[in-house]
Amino acid sequence: MDTDATTNLTLLDFQSATRSTGWKLLNDDVIGGVSTSQFELTRKGFAVFSGMIRLDNHGGFASAHSKSPLHGNFDGLNGFIVRVCGDGRQYRFTVRAGSTFDMPLYQCQFTTTPSVWEEHRLPLQHFVPAFRGRVLTDVPPMNPAELGSVGFLTSDREAGPFHLEIAWIKALIGKPLNGS
Repeated sequence: MDTDATTNLTLLDFQSATRSTGWKLLNDDVIGGVSTSQFELTRKGFAVFSGMIRLDNHGGFASAHSKSPLHGNFDGLNGFIVRVCGDGRQYRFTVRAGSTFDMPLYQCQFTTTPSVWEEHRLPLQHFVPAFRGRVLTDVPPMNPAELGSVGFLTSDREAGPFHLEIAWIKALIGKPLNGS
C-alpha cells in the first residue's frame, strides 16, 4: 500500500499489478441460485468483475472480495474511493470487518454510467451493516482498525449480464468525505 500527500491510501491498484492478489467469489449458488461471476486481471491495467445474474431458485446476486487481509493503519478512515467503469447497473462496494464470514459486511451502493470511467467517493457513514443479505440494525458502525477485506457485490435483482472494470481502490484517511 502506498500513501500520497492527499491522505489517499492505495489499497489495490490494478493498473500497476502484474498478478491478481487473489479474490474469492461468492454467488447465489450458496442458497440454490444459478448466477455466475468471475474476477480477472486484464493486460489493459484493470480488473474485471463480470458474470450473469439469474433469478432462478430465488437467486439474484454475485460478489467478489479480496482474499488477502488488508494491512495498514486505518485510524482516521473516512471513506473509500473506487475508480470503475461499469455498465449502468447498481453495485455495492463492500468492506468486511475481521477475516471470517461470521462478521457483518458493511456495504455502500453506487450506480455506474455505461462505459464511463468514474471515481465514486463512498463516505464511511453511508456504509450499512448486513449479514447474509439482511440489513442489521443493532450493529455499531465499522471499526476501521478491524478492516479485513474489500469487494464488490451486485444484487439489484435484475437478470442479465453484468460487467464492472476496476482500476483502483483507495482509502481516504483523515479528511472527511461529503456526499457520495
